[in-house]
Amino acid sequence: MQNYSTTNFTRGGTETKTFDELQCSPSLIGGLQSASVFFAAVNIFLAITAFLDNSLILVALHKESSLHPPSKLLYLCLATTDLLVGLVAEPLHVTYLMSAVHEHWSLCHYAREAAYITGVALCGVSLLTMAVISVDRLLALLLGLRYKEIVTLKCIYIIIASFWVFCLVASLCILFDQRITNLFILISIPLSLLISLASYTKIFRTLRHHQAQVQQQPSQPNALNMARYRKAVHSALWVQSVLVICYTPCFIVVFVITSSTTYSSNSVVAWEMAIILTYFNSTLNPFLYCWKISEVRRAMKQTIRQALCCPWS
Repeated sequence: MQNYSTTNFTRGGTETKTFDELQCSPSLIGGLQSASVFFAAVNIFLAITAFLDNSLILVALHKESSLHPPSKLLYLCLATTDLLVGLVAEPLHVTYLMSAVHEHWSLCHYAREAAYITGVALCGVSLLTMAVISVDRLLALLLGLRYKEIVTLKCIYIIIASFWVFCLVASLCILFDQRITNLFILISIPLSLLISLASYTKIFRTLRHHQAQVQQQPSQPNALNMARYRKAVHSALWVQSVLVICYTPCFIVVFVITSSTTYSSNSVVAWEMAIILTYFNSTLNPFLYCWKISEVRRAMKQTIRQALCCPWS
């Protein structure tokens, strides 16, 4: 990207430029006005839906009291990052796209950097939060009664705050050396997914062992709690699976771009499609919460009913 030299073939000859420079230059974006307008329109739609949906989810989560506070805080963090994607990251990305369409190259450069910084920071926090959710579910299973003593609100607050600081620093490295930011992307995505995969693998192996014990002793007193736990794990796993689907293309495109030395308009199109799919995750998550988490679904229905029918109450 910005620190990788590329060879771009233009009508005037051969120029040595970086991918970032080509994203804000007529040599590569010049023929993509229609595509850029389309990508901007899609981002505007996703920004509106992400903001509205996650605003409702945040209200619903605050009203819901049956969820364990540390687990609830993790979902609040995830919904907050998704809301900020719609409120900040996507509007900045639209600004970048439209400034390229109207050939405002100076604005294009600054908007692209701002969009990249906010996008990397917010998506990084989402990835790490999902990894912690998987570890949280594993600890709830392994620690039993000790879980509430060890996994406290203070502990989760510290973890979330450290994620925000770390991801902001990594994203701001684009201003000095984007190779650091690219390395953060290439490491954080597979590492987060590996942690989640290991946690859920351990969870399902333990659940299988527990099911065998229940079959031998069907009157175990914690059978109902274990059924509720399974439901919570499957809910988190659905959110995790959708995140994998949405983020994997971005990882592949970043890896290809980082490894390449020449780019074409297809590189920009592939990058924009990967960005759209990544941001689409922020719109999908609220629907997953309502579908898979009954407590959130109930609180969401109450929130919508109060907003539509009794806004004055």
